[in-house]
Amino acid sequence: MTTVLGIEGTAWNLSAAIVDEDDVIAEVTETYQPKTGGIHPREAAQHHALYASDVIERLLREYQDKGYSPQNIDAIAFSQGPGLGACLRTVATSARALALSLDIPLVGVNHCIGHVEIGRWKTPAFDPVVLYVSGGNSQVLAHRAGKYRIFGETLDIGIGNALDKFARGAGLTHPGGPKVEEYARKATSYVKMPYVVKGMDFSFSGLSTAATDALKDNSLEDVCYSFQENAFAMLVEVTERALAHTGKSEVLLAGGVGANMRLREMLDVMCEDRGASFYVPEKRFMGDNGAMIAYTGLLMFDSGTTLPIESSHVDPSFRPDTVDVTWIADEQEVL
Repeated sequence: MTTVLGIEGTAWNLSAAIVDEDDVIAEVTETYQPKTGGIHPREAAQHHALYASDVIERLLREYQDKGYSPQNIDAIAFSQGPGLGACLRTVATSARALALSLDIPLVGVNHCIGHVEIGRWKTPAFDPVVLYVSGGNSQVLAHRAGKYRIFGETLDIGIGNALDKFARGAGLTHPGGPKVEEYARKATSYVKMPYVVKGMDFSFSGLSTAATDALKDNSLEDVCYSFQENAFAMLVEVTERALAHTGKSEVLLAGGVGANMRLREMLDVMCEDRGASFYVPEKRFMGDNGAMIAYTGLLMFDSGTTLPIESSHVDPSFRPDTVDVTWIADEQEVL
């Protein structure tokens, strides 16, 4: 049975995990929490550098305490991008050192695809349209002809960053998304907001600015509610059109913003109306986590994809639709 150690560190979460084909065997996480404002890339990278060796040591100790040996590990996987460059470089350095010390192959994982694959692993989803929503990314993807094709995406900032940007302007602490959701539950009325869908793409920067301006004349609760309603309706609209275009019958929600219960509710209603199945992995697999990198690395390793040390540079703009999905056969799709 293949066993892979994976390291995630694209932004504020430093997480490492060891998985086999059946389950997550061990996982350790250290999260960077900014004192004020949002994520500071240099400070996040310094956090990762400070805790990397400790996280790996604790992970291997937990792994050994469960009766396993580091000699059982077949490969080291790491988040190669997209993400904050300084953070990616720190994690890549740790992964290279570990692969060299254990004398095992290295696997570079696309962070976005990691979210998709752990969702497919930890839910019954087989061939879904995926709504992937996080801080830096917002995309609608589906597998077709050997790649995860992007059917729609943000034209500016990810929905998570848009929520955080608005929350900072409203005086809320990081991360802002959960706090916006909390205030939205107490709203009593809707405030008109921009609704920006262009073809199959969407835009959030104008919506975030408009929400901040709306605070001058409206309650925080009503503005949070209205921001969510518009942003999530945009995401659901594009997801529904991708579902119709591809002819698929499943929707998978992935990424940290997927923890929002209102977004889940709207997607669930849409899927029920279309006769599609809707899947969401448990919360621990929604945000950035080492298990998703380890498991995607396992799929890649088993399909013959590894990365020479000399070619293991990171890519802060690494797009998921550039990755050859060697672990899914085309005939596996539901066409």
